[in-house]
Amino acid sequence: MKIAYLGIDLLKPVLDALLDEGCQVLKLFTCPVDNVTEFNTAVLRTAEERGIPYTLSRITAADLDELAGAGCELLVCAGYYYRAPITDAFPMVNFHPTPLPVGRGSWPMPKLILERVEFGGVTAHKMAADFDTGEILLQERFLLAEREDHQTYMEKVYEKVPGMVHKLVNSLPDVLANAQLQGPGEYWPLPTEADWTVTPDMEAARADLILRAFYGYECVYRDGERRTELIGGRVVFGDPAGQPFPVRGGYLTADKIRELT
Repeated sequence: MKIAYLGIDLLKPVLDALLDEGCQVLKLFTCPVDNVTEFNTAVLRTAEERGIPYTLSRITAADLDELAGAGCELLVCAGYYYRAPITDAFPMVNFHPTPLPVGRGSWPMPKLILERVEFGGVTAHKMAADFDTGEILLQERFLLAEREDHQTYMEKVYEKVPGMVHKLVNSLPDVLANAQLQGPGEYWPLPTEADWTVTPDMEAARADLILRAFYGYECVYRDGERRTELIGGRVVFGDPAGQPFPVRGGYLTADKIRELT
C-alpha cells in the first residue's frame, strides 16, 4: 500500500508498524522540534535509511494533490504539530493517544494522569477540519496504573499500535465502512507552566502526581524568584532537611537539572 506519513518520534511505533506491514511511504512529513523533550531524529533516521523523501515543511493542499497523483492510498498522521488540509482523494487517518472523544487536544496525556482517570487508550480516527473530531475507525483502551507516569502511559499506547495498524492496512475498506461518529467531547488546551510547577509548600503527594504526569518533559521547581527546570523528576518521600528541592513530606530529584533565568 502506498502511503504518506505525518509525525514526530512520540508515536514512531505507528510508522514502524506501517513499514512492517509492507507499506511504501511516498513521503514523510515531520516538523521542527527542540530535540530535548520532543524529537524527530528517529523518524528522520528511518527515512534516510529507507530512502523515503521527507520534509520539515508544513504539509499543504498542493502536497496532497502531488501524493494523489503518485497513487497514494492512505495518509497516516501520528503526532504532527500542524493542522493538515483535508482531501477526499484518499483516506486520512490520525492516531491519537487517548480513547476519544475523551482527551481531544495535542497533549492530553498529562491531564489523564493528573485527574486519575480509570482508562487511557489510543484511537485511530478519520481526520477532519476540527482537531480530533473525525469518525472513529479503531480504538483500544487500557487501565491506568495507580502510579502511572507519562512514559509508562505511552508504553501502553505503543503496545496497542501494531495490531491496530495491521487491521487498518489489511482491512481498510471494512474499517472505513464501520466508522463511528464520536459524539460529544471536550477539547483540552495545552498544559501551561503552572500545571507543571512544584513549590516548596506543596504536599509531596501532589508534587509526585505532577512529576509523573509530565515525566520525561520539563517541570519547574519554583522557590521564590528561583526557578529550576527538572527533567525526569521524581519525589523521594521522607525528611527534606538539607535537600535542594524540598516539598512538604519529601524532596525532588531529577535526571537533568537546569537553573532558569
